[in-house]
Amino acid sequence: MSRIAVTSEGPTLKDMVDPRFGRAGGFVLVDPETMEHEYVDNGQSQAMAHGAGIQAAQVIADSGAKVVLTGYVGPKAFQALRATGIKVVQNLDNMSVGEAVEKYKSGHVDYASHPNK
Repeated sequence: MSRIAVTSEGPTLKDMVDPRFGRAGGFVLVDPETMEHEYVDNGQSQAMAHGAGIQAAQVIADSGAKVVLTGYVGPKAFQALRATGIKVVQNLDNMSVGEAVEKYKSGHVDYASHPNK
């Protein structure tokens, strides 16, 4: 299983999923088999007036993650993620990063076919 990226309000599995993809505080990159994880700050995208989602999609692509777990993804970011072959799972806000990963591992998520915002 490949690494997954989860939008996060902080660097740990106990932090909440950040509902915003492009302007998320950062991304927790998780190996779902071992639950080993690392944090990538998204501060640069947060400060951008335009293009935050596309910039964040590039960060995910560069990380090697093949799946993103998040709350909401805008159309431009969604298109950028799809163009790099990254699958998107949306509507996972109001839970911790660890809970989102467990939900993903259990197969109780659907891959998005279009942006939800």
